[in-house]
Amino acid sequence: MAMNGGSRVVRDGPWGFIFLLAYVGAAIYFISVSDGSFWGVVLGLLQAIVWPVYVVYHVLQSIGA
Repeated sequence: MAMNGGSRVVRDGPWGFIFLLAYVGAAIYFISVSDGSFWGVVLGLLQAIVWPVYVVYHVLQSIGA
């Protein structure tokens, strides 16, 4: 008798794909506005990871919080 003791199926694949697309798009943007040097590209990739922080900061700044 096979029992499924506590296992569950998580279907977060579509969200992961959306986040991947958002990262790739942000990476393309930040690299395209960099100066093209090695460290500019590295900084662009790092900015692509944390771009939601920029969005939240500017939204809070625009509403006066």
